Amino acid sequence: MRLDKFLKVSRILKRRTVAADACDNGKVQVNGREGKPGTKLKVGDEVVIQFGSSTLKFKVLELNEKAGKADAGLMYEIIS
Repeated sequence: MRLDKFLKVSRILKRRTVAADACDNGKVQVNGREGKPGTKLKVGDEVVIQFGSSTLKFKVLELNEKAGKADAGLMYEIIS
């Protein structure tokens, strides 16, 4: 699954365009490398997102193209 779509479907970011902008501006890393919107995610990948002065680090647990609101939180595990 594409990184920008994962961020939107998992409800970490509200819109896919916002997710793509964050990736294009270098605010997202996947396994220590800069994440582009089209980066393919796999189960077990670690993603880090910079939100101003704070950082969100999580591990991908599940790739679900059509996760509902109840299932969105099951797609990842927050590390820090």
